Amino acid sequence: MIRRITSGGEFEAKVGYCRAVVAGGWVHVAGTVGQGEGVLEQCQSALTIIEAALREAGASFADVVRVTYMLPDRAEFAPCWPLLAKTFGENPPVATMIECGLIDPKYRIEIEVTALLPK
Repeated sequence: MIRRITSGGEFEAKVGYCRAVVAGGWVHVAGTVGQGEGVLEQCQSALTIIEAALREAGASFADVVRVTYMLPDRAEFAPCWPLLAKTFGENPPVATMIECGLIDPKYRIEIEVTALLPK
């Protein structure tokens, strides 16, 4: 069975995707951008959106096994590290950071996660 979770984000309807899909015991959360002026504010906002999708799926950040960070400027990644370390705490996932263009130049970070539903 596949379950789709939407968050009402502006790009979900425009692009044709949902925030998360629960399938086969996994939660796949789409690349998520946040609101705010700078990378830290946007990072926190994106994590809040992701946390809500994980919660609706029955998971949490402790269940995340993989995370991908996408930033248009890799120099902006290091300031996010303390926030990310605090978010994942004692359960760090594997991670990849990619420097790339995002859907709108105002966005400074996009985060995608995959979690395993707890038994």
